Amino acid sequence: MTSPIRDSAPTPGPTAAPIPPPGCPAHSGQAPAGQGLESLHGPEFAADPSATYARLREHGRIAPVELAPGVPVSLVTSYQTALDILRGPETFSKDARHWQALTDGTIPMDNPVVPMMMYRPNALCSDGEEHHRLRSAISDTLDRLDIHALRRYVERSADFLIDLFGPKGEADLLKEYSARLPLLVFNQLFGCPPELSDKLVRALSALFDVTEDSEQANALLAETLFQLIALKRENPGPDMTSWLIAHPAELTDEELIHQIVVLVGAGTQPQQNLICKGLLLLLSDERFRGDLAGGTMLIEDALNEVLWKDPPLANFCVHYPRHDVTVDGHRLPKGDPVVISLAAANNDPYLLSKRRGNRAHLAWSAGPHTCPAKDPAQLIASVAVEKLLDRLPDLELAVPVERLEWRPGPFHRALAALPVRFPRTAAKSDEALAEMAAATAAISGAVGRTPTVSRADAPDAGPGETTPSADTASATTGPRPEPESGAEHEARRRWWKSLAQWWRRG
Repeated sequence: MTSPIRDSAPTPGPTAAPIPPPGCPAHSGQAPAGQGLESLHGPEFAADPSATYARLREHGRIAPVELAPGVPVSLVTSYQTALDILRGPETFSKDARHWQALTDGTIPMDNPVVPMMMYRPNALCSDGEEHHRLRSAISDTLDRLDIHALRRYVERSADFLIDLFGPKGEADLLKEYSARLPLLVFNQLFGCPPELSDKLVRALSALFDVTEDSEQANALLAETLFQLIALKRENPGPDMTSWLIAHPAELTDEELIHQIVVLVGAGTQPQQNLICKGLLLLLSDERFRGDLAGGTMLIEDALNEVLWKDPPLANFCVHYPRHDVTVDGHRLPKGDPVVISLAAANNDPYLLSKRRGNRAHLAWSAGPHTCPAKDPAQLIASVAVEKLLDRLPDLELAVPVERLEWRPGPFHRALAALPVRFPRTAAKSDEALAEMAAATAAISGAVGRTPTVSRADAPDAGPGETTPSADTASATTGPRPEPESGAEHEARRRWWKSLAQWWRRG
C-alpha cells in the first residue's frame, strides 16, 4: 500500500541529502568503534534524544552511531529512506545471522545489545517463506481474539489497579498502573500464571534497558517460556499459548518460545511506554489539558501524537544488507547493522507540515514486518488512558515536566517514573478487591470466540502472506472452556487477595 505521506510530501531526490566530504566516516555509514560516533546509550541521550537526532541529520539521511559500547551501526533518520528499507526485503534482511561482526566474534555474545539484536527463529528475525510460516501462526492466533471482551477485561483490570492506589491520593503511574496493566492482560491472553509472568517482565525490562545483566535476562526469558509451554502442552486452554502450540504451522518448542518473545516484548515494555506517554501528554500539553473529559477522540488524538512524535520504540527494526549497497549517498557494507530510528524518521523536518491528523507514522513499522498486533495494542492503551481519566478527572502531575527522568537505553524511549496526585478515593477492602479481580481474571471471552478483528482490518500483510477468513478462524477455535468450579474460584480469589496486599505494600 502506498504511503499517504510518500505521495504528498515534498520528498527530495537522492542528490538533495548532504553528501559528506571524502574521508568522512559517514561515507561508509560506519566509523571505527568509539571514534567520534554519536552515542545512543547513556543518560545524555535518554534526556534529550531530539538533540542527538538533529546532529545526526548533518550527515544526511543515514548516520554512523554507537548503539552500545563497541557496537557501531548505521542509523536511518529519514522517513522516506526508512520506508524504502522497511519495504525492501530483497536487499535488507532481518536475519541477524548476516551480522558479520557477531558471527566472527568481533562483537562478543555477552555485549548487552546482542539479546535484542541476535537471530531468533521467529517472524521478526526471518525472511521469505520462513517469515510467512511463522507470521501466519501469530496472525491466525491474534485473529481469534474477541476485541469487545478484551476491552471489558482491560476496563476491569484498570478498575482493580485504580482501586489499589486511589485511596492514597498519589501514585507513580508507571509502576502502579502503566506497567501492571499490560502484565494483567498478558496473564489472561497467554494463560500465564502470575509467578511466571513476573519473571518474564523482569527479564524483558533488563533487555530493553540494555543492562549488564542482559545475557542472564535472556536466559531467564527462555527458561520461563519453556515452563509456560510445558504447562500449556499438558493443560491447553482458550489462550494464545495453546493456540500457537496447536497451529498447523507445527512450531517447535524453540519456535514457540521465540514467537512468544516477540508478542510479549511488544505487549509489555512498549505498551507501558505508550500508556505512560499518552497520559503525560494529556496532563502536560495545553492542547489536551484544557478538557480531559473530552472523550475517546481526544485520547486517540493524544496517542497518535505520541506514536508520531515520541514512539515507544525509538530505534529498532534492525536490518542487514545482503550485499554492499549505497543508499542516498551512504555506503552500507554487507552484513553491517542498519537500524531504523522510528523517532527521528517520524520527526523528519520534511514531514512536519504534512503529518497533522495523519496516521502514516512508522511506530508500528511498515512493509512485511508491520506489527500484526497494532489494533489490540492501540485498544489496550486507549482504554487504559480513558478509564484512568474517567475515574480520576482531577489528576495532575506531581512534579514539573522538566524534572521527569527517562530510562537510558538505545531502543526505547521510556519514563523512569510518572508521579501524579489527585483527590483520594474511597478505600476498598482486600476482600472486595480480590472478588473484583477474581471476576476479572475469570473472563474467558477475551479469547476463544469468533474473531472481531479480521485480517482486512489488520496491518498490511507482507508479500505472499494470505488472509485467513473469519470462518476458518472460528472453525479452529475449539471447545469452550469448562465453567470455573467453586474451589477454583476460591483459590483464584485468595491469590488476588494476596496480590492486592503485596501491590499495596509496594
